[in-house]
Amino acid sequence: MNLLPLLTDNITELLIKIIEFTQTRQKILIRNVKNIHSSGFVPKDLGVDEFCNLLNDAIDEHIQNQQLKLRDTKNIKFDISGSLKAKPAVDEYAKKLLEENQDEYLKLQIEKLLENALNQRLAAELLRQRQRQRTISISYWTIDYCDQQNEGESLDHNQWLSRGRSDPT
Repeated sequence: MNLLPLLTDNITELLIKIIEFTQTRQKILIRNVKNIHSSGFVPKDLGVDEFCNLLNDAIDEHIQNQQLKLRDTKNIKFDISGSLKAKPAVDEYAKKLLEENQDEYLKLQIEKLLENALNQRLAAELLRQRQRQRTISISYWTIDYCDQQNEGESLDHNQWLSRGRSDPT
């Protein structure tokens, strides 16, 4: 039985939100590049600073109250299931740049795409490492627990920890 989906924590949840945000932003930035020659096109972007502030506030809340609370902002909302819904806004700087210098506009969009891809890859790699670490911990706990059961000894979770074993959760 794979218990990993049942074992979520605040770090995992934040990493998932970062991945969701960067995936949504990537689609918007690609649209900005694809429509460079479309008449009347207005480039958009997500509120990166708004998202960072939201994460910082959630982390501060967690430090103070041991709870992770992701609060809606003007352009970033969380639905009932916790999924991120980010509303793109007009990127005024990119809009002006598109009107004045398409080469510089394109350079800006590529820089944003690269930065966004780096953030996405970093969050995904941290999430993979976290899941791997938890899977290993659960496996060791299960093996050791089963060994104890086979020796006729039954340990509850607190007894397990009192014997110096690490908590798999």
